[in-house]
Amino acid sequence: MSGDFSVTRRKNMVSRLRDEELDLLVIGGGITGAGILLDAHVRGVRTGLIEMQDFAAGTSNRSTKLVHGGLRYLKQFEVGLVAEVGKERAIVYENGPHITTPVWMLLPIIQGGTYGKLASSIGIFVYDILAGVKRSERRKMLSYDETLAKEPLLRTDGLKGSGYYVEYRTDDARLTLEILKEAVDRGATAVNYTKATKLLYEDGKVVGVTAKDLLTGEEYEIRAKKVVNATGPWVDVLREMDGSKKGKTLHHTKGVHIVVDGHRFPLRNSVYFDVPDGRMVFAIPREGKTYIGTTDTNYKDDLIYPRMTVEDRDYLIKCVNFMFPSVKLTAEDVESSWTGVRPLIHEEGKDPSEISRKDEVFRSESGLFTIAGGKLTGYRKMADKVVSMVTEELARETNRQFPGCTTEHIAYSGGKFGGSEHLQPFLAEQTQSGVSLGLTKDEARKLAYRYGTNVHQVFDIIRTRRDELEASGLSPEVFGALTYGLEHEMVATPSDFFIRRTGSLYFDIAWVHTWKDAVVRYMAEQLHWSEEQRSRYEQDLAERIKEATEAV
Repeated sequence: MSGDFSVTRRKNMVSRLRDEELDLLVIGGGITGAGILLDAHVRGVRTGLIEMQDFAAGTSNRSTKLVHGGLRYLKQFEVGLVAEVGKERAIVYENGPHITTPVWMLLPIIQGGTYGKLASSIGIFVYDILAGVKRSERRKMLSYDETLAKEPLLRTDGLKGSGYYVEYRTDDARLTLEILKEAVDRGATAVNYTKATKLLYEDGKVVGVTAKDLLTGEEYEIRAKKVVNATGPWVDVLREMDGSKKGKTLHHTKGVHIVVDGHRFPLRNSVYFDVPDGRMVFAIPREGKTYIGTTDTNYKDDLIYPRMTVEDRDYLIKCVNFMFPSVKLTAEDVESSWTGVRPLIHEEGKDPSEISRKDEVFRSESGLFTIAGGKLTGYRKMADKVVSMVTEELARETNRQFPGCTTEHIAYSGGKFGGSEHLQPFLAEQTQSGVSLGLTKDEARKLAYRYGTNVHQVFDIIRTRRDELEASGLSPEVFGALTYGLEHEMVATPSDFFIRRTGSLYFDIAWVHTWKDAVVRYMAEQLHWSEEQRSRYEQDLAERIKEATEAV
C-alpha cells in the first residue's frame, strides 16, 4: 500500500476516496488528523484523510519542536495536563525514537524571576513524579558554579543556580508524516492538496464533502458515514460552513521562532529562561544552529502564511541579549524563522499566554465532529477521544463492534527499532553503510536519523539507481532524499521537500540555496510539469524563502 503514497500514484488514492463510501472522513492533515487516521484505521474503521495544503503545513510544522513534558503547565496548576503529557511524551519517544530526542534543559533561577530556588526544586520534583519521568532523566538542582559550567553564556547578574531537567526535541512535521505513513502502509487513504469546498447532507446529517484537488483542479465527492473536522486554525471555517459555529470559538495567537548560526550563538545546552516581561522563552541548539522562541500575541491575519514582523524578531533578539549579554545578537544574525498560528479555545479576558491549551470535541446537530485546541504532545489522547466517540455511533448504527485504542503500542513508520535502546547502534551501523555509498559521515548520519528504519530504502535508491543519480545533477544525499520523498512521502512541490520533509528551510538555508534550482529541474522532469507549473512552484518556494528570512 505504501507505493500509493507516491505523488505519481496519487490518483489511486483519489480514486479510493471518490469511489468507496468511507466510515470516517478526516479533514485536516496535521498531527491531530494524522493521529485520528491511524487510530481509526487500526480499529477497523474505513478511514480517509484530506488536507488542503501539504501534510503538516500549518501549526504542525511551526511549533517549538518539543514534545513537552508539560513543566510550564505546573505554573497554571494544570496538574492533570502535566501527568497526561508526561506519559504521552514517553510513548511518542518509544514509537519513533528517530524523530524525538531527549535533551537536557537548563532552567536558570534569577533573582526576581518566575521560579525561585525552592519553587523550582519543588516544581521540577512534582513534575518528575506526575510526568512519570524515568530515573535516569530526573531533575537535578545546580549551584551557581555548576550552572555556569553547563552554560557559560548565561548572565551572571542575579543568577542563583538552575534546575536541570529533560525535554524531548522533535521534528514536528516528520512526526506527523511518519504517523500518516504508518496509517497508509496499513491501508488507510490520505491525500494532500485537497480542499473540502462544501459539506454534503442527507436528512440534515453530514454525509461527506465536495473536494477539490488543488494540483489537478478536479472536483469530486467523498462520501462518509462520519466526518471529523481536525483543521486546527481553520476549525471555525468548517463549523461556519456547517452552520454550527456557536458557543465556544477559536482564539488565534501567533508564535515566532528565529534561527541563528551556532557560531554566533554557541549555546551548549537548551535553556528555558525568564524574560523581562514575565514570559519565558526557549533557546535550543540543533544541527549547528540555535533557535529561539516563542512569541505569543493575538493574531487575526492570514492563517496560511503568517509572517514574522520586525517587532517579533526584535523582541526575541532582546530576549537573547537579556539572558546571554555577551552574545550581542543583531537582526543580521537571523538566518531563518518560522511563524505558527495556535488555535486556542477562546477564554474571555485572558492574556494569550494564559489561555489553556486544553482540547475539546464539539458535535454539531448535523453530526459533524470538531476537535479544537490541544497540544502536539497530547495528539494521541485527542485522537482516542474523537475515534471512541465515532466508533460508539458507528457501532450503534451498523451493528459492528470496534476495539478500543491500541496506538500506544504502534511504532511509527521508520520507528521499527524494537525500542529506543536500539537507536544508537542502528545509527552507527547505517552511518557506515551510507559512507560506503559515497556519502560523508555527516550526510549518512543525518539521513539515518531522519528516516529511521526506512533509511534502507533511501540507501537502496542511491545504490541501485546510479545512472539516474548521475544524470540528475543532484548529490547522492539530495537524490536519495528527494526520490524517496516523491515515491514514499507524497512530495508534490519543492516547498514540501525543503520545508516539511527535510526541515532545511529553517535549519540549513544555505543548503536550500545550493540545491533549489537542481531540485526544481529534477521534479519538473519526473512529474512532467508544464512551464506554467514549474514557474508556479519555483515562485512558491521563492516566497517561502522570503517569508522565512525577511521580517515585515
